[in-house]
Amino acid sequence: MSIRYLHTMVRVKDLDASLEFYTLLGLKETRRYENEQGRFTLIFLAPEGQEDCPVELTFNWDGDDGLPSDSRHFGHLAYEVDNIYEMCQHLQDNGVTINRPPRDGRMAFVRSPDNISVELLQKDDALAPAEPWLSMGNTGHW
Repeated sequence: MSIRYLHTMVRVKDLDASLEFYTLLGLKETRRYENEQGRFTLIFLAPEGQEDCPVELTFNWDGDDGLPSDSRHFGHLAYEVDNIYEMCQHLQDNGVTINRPPRDGRMAFVRSPDNISVELLQKDDALAPAEPWLSMGNTGHW
């Protein structure tokens, strides 16, 4: 028996804001499917060269209020970055709150416009602790 990763799906409320956020992370749109009858849009985004590891944004045109609440939970998306300090600075400069700063030079958490937790991990070894991240406290939940 074999298994193959396909994608991670997250439901979004504001498609434009979500696309802007994931683009800031460096993801690019790889595929889009719009279903007039079902009144939804699926957009698949992935880092360049990793198109086989997408996140699927699901946008229901009429909102999600009519969907049954089945208590499904979502942990987080995780992405490896070349320089965690540069990525966090880039996100912060574009209005993204750094919920868990990379004080250890290794790990940070941010949230998408839909409150999806995104973990950023430093590629290879942790960077040396540096300001302003070293002194920065957590903000909200991550």
